[in-house]
Amino acid sequence: MYVSHQAPRWTGLALSLLVFAAVVPAPASAQLDPGTPAGPAPALVGPNCPLTRIGTQLVRCGDLTGAGVAAAIWIPES
Repeated sequence: MYVSHQAPRWTGLALSLLVFAAVVPAPASAQLDPGTPAGPAPALVGPNCPLTRIGTQLVRCGDLTGAGVAAAIWIPES
């Protein structure tokens, strides 16, 4: 006697629904962390730490800055 099984059809449908749910993007949301200060740290700004350059690297308060971008020639060299 021949018995028809519906499991492969339902398995394919469930698998396709899972793939569709994973592909469709969900809306994103962001929040401001209340523990972070609103502005830059006071120790890094002002006359105590001027922006200078050493060769082609930007330096502020002894720390390299500028993400490796070559410094402009008009920035004073220390």
